[in-house]
Amino acid sequence: MGCCGSAASQSSKREWKPLEDRSCTDIPWLLLFILFCIGMGLICGFSIATGAAARLTSGYDSYGNICGHKNVKIEGIDNSGLDLTEKKYVFFLEPCNVDLVRQKIKSIALCVSACPRNELKTLADVQKFAETNGSTLCNYELKPSEYTTDSRAAQLCPKLPVPESAPIPFFHRCAPVNISCYAKFAEALITFVSDSSVLHRLISGVMTCREIILGLCLLSLVLSMIMMVIIRYISRVVVWILTILVVLGSLGGTGVLWWLYAKQRMSPSDTLTVDQLQIAKDNHQALLIYAIAATVFTVILLLIMLVMRKQVALTIALFHVAGKVFIHLPLLVFQPFWTFLALIIFWIYWIMVLLFLGTTGSPVGNEQGFVEFRVSALQRYMWWYHIVGLVWISEFILACQQMTVAGAVVTYYFTREKRNLPFTPILASVNRLICYHLGTVAKGSFIITLVKIPRMILMYIHTQVKGKENACARCILKACICCLWCLEKCLTYLNQNAYTATAINSTNFCTSAKDAFVILVENALRVAAINTVGDFMLFLGKVLIVCSTGLAGIMLLNYQRDYTVWLPLVIVCLFAFLVAHCFLSIYEMVVDVLFLCFAIDTKYNDGSPGKEFYMDKVLMEFVQNSRKAMKEGRGGGADGRELKPMVGPREEVVDVFQEFHLYFLSLSVLTDCASSGEVFVACVTQDILLFLFVSLPITWMAAFLSHLRPSPIKVS
Repeated sequence: MGCCGSAASQSSKREWKPLEDRSCTDIPWLLLFILFCIGMGLICGFSIATGAAARLTSGYDSYGNICGHKNVKIEGIDNSGLDLTEKKYVFFLEPCNVDLVRQKIKSIALCVSACPRNELKTLADVQKFAETNGSTLCNYELKPSEYTTDSRAAQLCPKLPVPESAPIPFFHRCAPVNISCYAKFAEALITFVSDSSVLHRLISGVMTCREIILGLCLLSLVLSMIMMVIIRYISRVVVWILTILVVLGSLGGTGVLWWLYAKQRMSPSDTLTVDQLQIAKDNHQALLIYAIAATVFTVILLLIMLVMRKQVALTIALFHVAGKVFIHLPLLVFQPFWTFLALIIFWIYWIMVLLFLGTTGSPVGNEQGFVEFRVSALQRYMWWYHIVGLVWISEFILACQQMTVAGAVVTYYFTREKRNLPFTPILASVNRLICYHLGTVAKGSFIITLVKIPRMILMYIHTQVKGKENACARCILKACICCLWCLEKCLTYLNQNAYTATAINSTNFCTSAKDAFVILVENALRVAAINTVGDFMLFLGKVLIVCSTGLAGIMLLNYQRDYTVWLPLVIVCLFAFLVAHCFLSIYEMVVDVLFLCFAIDTKYNDGSPGKEFYMDKVLMEFVQNSRKAMKEGRGGGADGRELKPMVGPREEVVDVFQEFHLYFLSLSVLTDCASSGEVFVACVTQDILLFLFVSLPITWMAAFLSHLRPSPIKVS
């Protein structure tokens, strides 16, 4: 707040002045977020003060007595208020009787002095255990001498045989050693879990080769770092490979469909019955429809690739510059570690408070004479508040990472002399975030929370009523969940670009989101190229890291014959994918930030004196190639005075779709002229439908979006 007080006020005139003005943004949202966090702290204090934390750590029996403590009598409850200072462990008479609906052990719980370390098969064994260890496993009403003589022993003593058990560390519960007792938790895995030999081999395999697993995890970490450095050198090769595969795949699939259609058409039908003839006719018609649809798809795909070929060059250039960013800002590599550490700390805190909240409530006797702890309406609201806090604060931490990365990359891009970069741009970005932009991050993360929580509620409802609802309700639920998921992804992408705009011009969230949206709409084709080609390249990088780690694991574990090796390999591959995803997601974030900076740079600068570009040499080459292509395409003069320094977004959209129409009409004419008869009529009909329902709507939509942007603002 001190930094906010000393900052200059925002200018009323909208101008892009990178890194010049610094002012606090969205202060009300920062205050709201602080108040919300204070509420989270009050819930934590309430749960610790009113909730019996000892019930969580020490455990309690079915009569409300806390094990290992001297208890107070509960009115109307027998066997309550006992002195159990010597009985520190909770023991369940039927530990394997699990209530899957309420997710709890449906059994009487008692406090005992020690857990049975050996299986007890008869009541005589239970009595001998009590006399030897001083731990009574039957109800408090029975004395050890009455275990074998009292007729009530069958109801008041544990179910035989009593399984071997051991206390859970820190929570003082006696849990069966053989986990096959809990096979009901996963009914689909009953056979697998009950086979203790298989389970033993899997666990022993993981424990035996834990050093190899750790080494392979470190290998995946090193490979991810190396991939972030070398991906800029292989981006061009990957793009060409992807282009060749797409072209060959689409042409090959279309050719196979037409070949099958021609083959079936020429096959003799004299020997077929009436039913077989009808089936062959249906198959013949289906193949024709599939072949036409594949042809249309292939033509449109090839036209789009021809139109967007210039935008792919920008993607390659951005990946190359992103590699340089990581060389100049090496601390960016470690950004996922700090974010993951912050998330882990918060999640541990959240789970602990949740467990404390679970111990709140007033003791009430039920019909069986046991104690239940019931929560009030206020405490239920606290649960919902706590759940909202989980989503909002988690999104806030992730948004802080995005803002930190955006601030560092913006500083790199808009610093003309890289020698003048701050000593640690990451720390400088963190400082700007804390001093100026926490309110913007709070607002952006709250918007994501508003979309994510309804989606989570709908998903919970869908799982609860699964198999009970009708088909229409199921379809509506899934459609709503899908729409909310798509909206969440779009807002997440827009938020990330809004944070970049805030880092550049220090504007509030709404203004930054509007500016970023206008820039993205003006460069829609470039955004599409980056998000398709770029994402696929990063996906290939993840696959390469996982496959390399998995191959190394196979080579190291191939000669092991004493234990099962597939579970260690699964663990290693999952960890490798998680690490690769974290690192390459940072790479993707850097590429997106660079693209927005590049779009703003080319919009407000033209390379003339006083309006020099900020961009890297690689991006400068892309701009020069675009100028050269535009000059050749429009026939500009030698001095180039009639040419604009860079193709504007509106002109670029018009040029792109003019080129699209040219390719489309040329290919249509060639196809129609090569046909005759019924095929010619079908081709003409297909061309008219494509022009009316594909080409024209796309052109109109692009023209409409290109006119949404306001008039260009000249930087003073």
